[in-house]
Amino acid sequence: MSKQIVANDKMQNGYCYKLTEPMGQNFQADFKPELTPKQMLALGVFSGRYLRDCQREFPADWFKKAKLFPQGLKGHDKNLNFFGVQASQPLAEWRRKGWIHSDDPRGWFQWYCRYYLGRRHEDDGRQIKRWRAFRRHLMAVKNNCWPCDLACRSRQRQALLHWAYDSRKI
Repeated sequence: MSKQIVANDKMQNGYCYKLTEPMGQNFQADFKPELTPKQMLALGVFSGRYLRDCQREFPADWFKKAKLFPQGLKGHDKNLNFFGVQASQPLAEWRRKGWIHSDDPRGWFQWYCRYYLGRRHEDDGRQIKRWRAFRRHLMAVKNNCWPCDLACRSRQRQALLHWAYDSRKI
């Protein structure tokens, strides 16, 4: 039995998708994120800018401890990020590089939130391949920093958090 979700926010109106898997389960075998969307939002990712206007699409408990920039204000606040640094490129750059699928106009994290909820999609293979490729940053931190030195390569550590790698444990 599947559940249908309808997304209505600033970037999508009436986008429908079905949840065909239980939340947080039955991931592709080579996709093992270390953080859930709820954990990522609570740690502080994307300078508090992500998912502010589409919270009704996702479980309310994901946002209870989320570090979000105030709704209605323009900009972002890097201090809301766990490592207190800016580690994202603008959405326009993501579009220019062809990283955005039209069904997930906010990018990888939106795809991951929907995948985590139980949506399976034609873009899953590409997004999981991108996630695996991002692991190179994990190796750069491991190869250049003392264990648990959170001040070392903070931009890379923050970027890793954006991709559901728990860089606090490296």
